[in-house]
Amino acid sequence: MAERITGHTELIGLMAYPIRHSSSPAMQNEAFAKLGYDYAYLAFEVDNDSLEDAITGLRALKMRGSNVSMPNKTVVHKYLDELSPAAKLCGAVNTIVNDNGHLTGHITDGIGYMQSLKDNNIDVIGKKMTIAGAGGAATAIEIQAALDGVKEMSIFNIKDKFWANAEETVKKIRENTDCIVNLYDLDDKEKLKEEIADSYLFAQATGVGMKPLEGQSVIPDISFFRPDLIVTDTVYAPRETALLKQAKEAGCKTMNGLGMMLFQGSAAFELWTGEPMPIEYMKEILDIKYE
Repeated sequence: MAERITGHTELIGLMAYPIRHSSSPAMQNEAFAKLGYDYAYLAFEVDNDSLEDAITGLRALKMRGSNVSMPNKTVVHKYLDELSPAAKLCGAVNTIVNDNGHLTGHITDGIGYMQSLKDNNIDVIGKKMTIAGAGGAATAIEIQAALDGVKEMSIFNIKDKFWANAEETVKKIRENTDCIVNLYDLDDKEKLKEEIADSYLFAQATGVGMKPLEGQSVIPDISFFRPDLIVTDTVYAPRETALLKQAKEAGCKTMNGLGMMLFQGSAAFELWTGEPMPIEYMKEILDIKYE
């Protein structure tokens, strides 16, 4: 890294809290070095209270852009100049591109998740999936899955500040796609078990399983799972969450969030550079192996 940094090096950030666990800086900097781009990517602990100041700083420092993660994805649009069509539809942003002071917000999470399934030979198109979550990443996955052709989707979330967002997501999916979609309370475990029972795939897209909720699961016990069910978790630190341990015990095929991180990161990389990330090289660097 020291050999790469010059007076011309441009900065790209990652704004989230907590964020020190993230593999994105290692991934993006490796990709920049591999393809010879004079960028440096750094993580900044930014929450909702400091987000506006951070975006002002991004403009002032003429940063090329930034990734955005929890808890800022559904808030940062207030400080940007423009949103991509997908970001508007999702109501969330995970990538900012700075074009000479004009800040555009994009969302690449849904694309990253669907591409990671494809890369792992998982085909959910035309099938039913059940998903837990209604935050920025979950919403992006839900909308992208519906747009891509998932036949039916059952969304579960607790009745927290994201419940209204989940209701809006269901409305958007119904108005813009042919996907059959319904919303349920995640605390209704009997309904959750019922919906998972006839699903091809269960996706965990909440923060449960990562710090400070490490060791916890949205699933009470392995009776919710069956061997031919596919179980995915957007969390990748730890690589094997409590949920994925349950799924493995039940004989399910599982996938953590590393693949999604790679492919959403590749889409962001392309927005900043105009060139896709070297995927196979990055899979080696990140030690991504499918079961």
